[in-house]
Amino acid sequence: MAVACKTVRQRLEHRPGISDWFADTQALFNQVARFYFQVIQAHPEILALSNQAALSALEKLTHRTKTNPNPPFLLEQVAANIPACFRRAAINAALGAARSFHANLERWRRRKEKAAARGKQFRERPPVPPRVWARSVTFYAGMWKEWQPGRIVLKLWDGRTWRWVRFRISGRELPEGWQAKSPQVVRRGRRWWLHVPVEKHFPQPARLEEQVQSNPDLRLCAVDLNTNDVLAACVILKADGTAVASRFVRGGRKLHGRRKRLLGMVARNRSRTGIIAEGEQDNAALWRKIRALDENEAHRVSRRIVEFALAQGARVIVFEHLGAFRPAKGRYSRRANERRSYWLRGRIVRYTRYKAREEGLLVSRVNPADTSRLCARCGEELSRYSAGQEPGVYCPGAPLVRCPSCGMKGNAERNAAINIGNKLLARYEVAKPATGTSGCDSPKGEGVLISQEAAGHGDQDGHGTARGIPRFLRSQRSGGYAASTPGCAHAGVPEEAALL
Repeated sequence: MAVACKTVRQRLEHRPGISDWFADTQALFNQVARFYFQVIQAHPEILALSNQAALSALEKLTHRTKTNPNPPFLLEQVAANIPACFRRAAINAALGAARSFHANLERWRRRKEKAAARGKQFRERPPVPPRVWARSVTFYAGMWKEWQPGRIVLKLWDGRTWRWVRFRISGRELPEGWQAKSPQVVRRGRRWWLHVPVEKHFPQPARLEEQVQSNPDLRLCAVDLNTNDVLAACVILKADGTAVASRFVRGGRKLHGRRKRLLGMVARNRSRTGIIAEGEQDNAALWRKIRALDENEAHRVSRRIVEFALAQGARVIVFEHLGAFRPAKGRYSRRANERRSYWLRGRIVRYTRYKAREEGLLVSRVNPADTSRLCARCGEELSRYSAGQEPGVYCPGAPLVRCPSCGMKGNAERNAAINIGNKLLARYEVAKPATGTSGCDSPKGEGVLISQEAAGHGDQDGHGTARGIPRFLRSQRSGGYAASTPGCAHAGVPEEAALL
């Protein structure tokens, strides 16, 4: 069985004085977690145990009982009257921090040894233990009660004693069919929120390679992410490479305009002040708006991609594996806007992963080399141009393409998306025979607007279908994509398929 996880955020409604109790409870939680982290540092052998065994060992070292009257470390000297569930939540937080620190330290030591073996100077600083403890409090069963839709009762520390406090909850309801785990109370600005992790179990899907090679009815959704108005171009491909449906998720032009305007306001405010205080966020309200814009758009686009894949019966979603990006020179608002547009693409991929996993879909990425430059039908280089222009040289960013070799005309983003899907099929050497389906006449998803030129291309092979495997999928290129002829290993392909 596979497991899908996500977090539901709900706002806690309370009177003003209760906020201090939340802060006192969090401060006590981090004080106890820091104490247990120090105990683990004194006994690093505890990290070799399982979480349950490590928790028991730490309680024996710190908690006084009738059978254990003299533990070597006394939690009572740090904080008295700590509930058992509160103590165990702090122990697990300390264990997580200690495992992370020691894992990073071990990796640093290996890098240092490799540098010494090669005779190179190693200047990287070693990781250090947490200097500041600001973990959010996890409320195990026993620290909450009467948890019902719209309300919950939590046990809080008011600085002197423990109190049961009733709260109203507003926000999203917990989804049906999902199992709620121990919630956390998280501070966001001046408000306190209840973060509830939820899980859902479902049958484990077959591996990507098995689905591609053994399922002749497989459909995959190839996605080309962009920084222009079309944020995502989605194309449904059959196992033989035939494109059967398309959908464009738009809204990029509006998003870029709003973000650029806000970034311009940030730049003007900075030029007026001239000094930015160290450790203090400048223009906090503007940055919140910018982050909210990107967050909302990433969720919107990723949801549209998953919905389109499900509606068309696709079981696999494939993206490009995008690398480093350098913005063009220009004003701050333009450069920052381009950077955030690029970052948005990575966020869309991450959000699509967890949304697709909830539906039992797989997500993979392929090498992006030449997906926009070459024809999805024959593999020759394209000319890329704008409406009203004659096809000529390749103009990056232009919306239309024409292949001088086979005569294919169509939308540039759609052509790139088909190339992305064909690369995944070629990775597992799925034969794509010639077809007579016209890509211009293939059904489009709801709300699709595809910039195809005048009709009359139906006598050619479909946009994105193949007479055999395209040339750029057969030959080794500088982008690192290995040859796809029979018997050749795909050693150059970054094979980062994830179960979603």
